[in-house]
Amino acid sequence: MSTSFRKNSSKREEIRGFSMIKKNIQEVTDLSKILKSSLGPLGMDKVIKESKKNITITNDGATILKKAKLEGEIRKMVRELSVGQDEEVGDGTTGVVILAGSLLEQAEKLIQKGIHPSRIIEGFEHANDICLSHLELISEPLGKKSDIISCLLATACTAVNSKVINRSKKRLAEICTKAVLAVSDLERRDVNLDLIKIDGKIGGSLENTTLINGIVLDKEFSHHQMPKEIKDARICILSSPLEPPKLKAKHQIEIENIQEYKNLESTEKEFFRDMISQIKNSGANILACQWGFDDEGNHLLLRNKISAIRWVSGYELELLAISTGAQISPRFNEITTSTLGFAGKIRENCIGTNQERILVIEDCSKTKSVTIFIRGGSQLIITEAKRAIRDALCAIKNLIRDNRILAGGGSSEMACSIKISNESENLDGLKHYIFNGYSEALKVIPLVLAENSGYSPIETVSTLQTQQLGYKNPKLGIDCFGNKITDLSREKIFETLVSKQQQLQIATQMANTILRIDDIFKLNTGSSAE
Repeated sequence: MSTSFRKNSSKREEIRGFSMIKKNIQEVTDLSKILKSSLGPLGMDKVIKESKKNITITNDGATILKKAKLEGEIRKMVRELSVGQDEEVGDGTTGVVILAGSLLEQAEKLIQKGIHPSRIIEGFEHANDICLSHLELISEPLGKKSDIISCLLATACTAVNSKVINRSKKRLAEICTKAVLAVSDLERRDVNLDLIKIDGKIGGSLENTTLINGIVLDKEFSHHQMPKEIKDARICILSSPLEPPKLKAKHQIEIENIQEYKNLESTEKEFFRDMISQIKNSGANILACQWGFDDEGNHLLLRNKISAIRWVSGYELELLAISTGAQISPRFNEITTSTLGFAGKIRENCIGTNQERILVIEDCSKTKSVTIFIRGGSQLIITEAKRAIRDALCAIKNLIRDNRILAGGGSSEMACSIKISNESENLDGLKHYIFNGYSEALKVIPLVLAENSGYSPIETVSTLQTQQLGYKNPKLGIDCFGNKITDLSREKIFETLVSKQQQLQIATQMANTILRIDDIFKLNTGSSAE
């Protein structure tokens, strides 16, 4: 009787485990179906309504996943893994989720044939290793004869091409390429994107977006009589407020007569004079303060011919310190000549008809920081442009670190699919079916690109596979702008090898992680322990 109970119990647990895996697969495939229509340069946009006054229009997969309210532990896990792709590489988030959903669809078919998830995971990992090696084989390095700048521009254009603002892609790609080259060390193949600031103001059009060789602060000088342009700037950076010291503990000052009030006023003025004299004695003619200051301090700064910027954010303060070589002083008694930073020129510019002002700090002494200043008709356009520019910057950065490139348009996925299909012919048993499933899953990227471009998806993918096999050309892919199937390297549609390898790895890891989960427990922390 006891043995029979154990058998029935284990059978119920096994059924529950497989049904849970199928449920998890369904959640991921539903999520991938939402993102499929956003893939590629002709992908559709999504409207995310956060509140009545705050909406986001985008086709960026990372933004959709971050802002959407996802229910369920599996969907949240997919979001975390896809955000990891965005943080590591900067692009390819939509493709990761779509590819993971396709792998899980094939895994479900294999489970229905009686193949255990552990065997599927093992086969997927083996197939993924073959794909990574094959991608290295079909990739091409940028040689000395190649026009490296044009390849960088083409890679940036490909990254920007799938965004809302692709009508200005050439202009933005050129700006992004110049910005990355300005802050990169080509000998060490190192790029510090922290030195590139992206800012924007409503007004004008995207074609008015400019690259400024310096730092742009969305501020103005603290007093309207301060000079609007200062050459040979000696900058003092202060992280404490320009005001008399206050006790941290609660205190109360009682003033009983006029003399005591005058004594308090004179003491405060003395504090202000000491502070201003310490700044002036250091030789500074510009003060950048993280906090504000009152009219008394502002007046004294003007009289001593020290231009001031107040309420500078912590990030901007650090960027200013790195670029100019200044030290951030937390106390006035630490301000000396050695703590100052230097810049060639600081000027105040007026933008638009609303007299909005910005400060431009140029010719910084230590590092060459740059600012991409975006103009657009609305905040939605500016926000989407910032996302597209970030993707392009990351693509160029990856290409400088590893100069191997692949053709885009789903060509590399189809080449890997053909490779895995050929490998499956040499395998017997379960791996033959698993490799075939992996090969079919890889075709989802060209399939979705064809569908979003208005082509017949099945016919186009079948023709692409036939042509790649016939011509033995892994660069053949789907041109979304009318040529259907062509050699995309001639069209200068490139992707970086690093990005594509990372995309395949994360998609496979995502699928394998979900296949390993056969149950979800929710702990009731509110109930008392028994």
